Amino acid sequence: MSAQPQPGAACRPMTLHDLDAVVAIETRAYEFPWTRGNFIDSLAAGYLAERLEGPTGETIGYFVAMPGVDELHLLNITVAPALQGRGHGGLLLGEVVQRARALHLGAIWLEVRASNERAHRLYRRHGYVEIGLRRGYYPAAGRREDAVVMKLALAAADGAGA
Repeated sequence: MSAQPQPGAACRPMTLHDLDAVVAIETRAYEFPWTRGNFIDSLAAGYLAERLEGPTGETIGYFVAMPGVDELHLLNITVAPALQGRGHGGLLLGEVVQRARALHLGAIWLEVRASNERAHRLYRRHGYVEIGLRRGYYPAAGRREDAVVMKLALAAADGAGA
């Protein structure tokens, strides 16, 4: 059975006016969420920031990514917990790839908690490969958690040059 995103869902640029909904999802999704200030700083820095909007304007999910020299660093990608497992994460990942290609970037990088196997499976399904480990990268209850570093080489993803 293949999960299908909500009909009529579309990505839109994230603005300051969207932050109440974005932060509400962020705090439901993570034990150690980004703050409103993290999102404000990302928008002020000009990072790519988009939200997945449902047909009635509700926020389903979002991503924030930082362009660099020949690469895009995916900093945050989140789907509302009640709507996970329905293909929205894959739709958001597809948007990230489109933005990276539009900027003529050759790769997308991300970090994911070592314990987040659901996210690992999603990224692997979309062609990301594990390339390293950042020890103690994420806060965790009473300790730090490692991050798995993953990369999608865009030339390899579509058979074309970057």
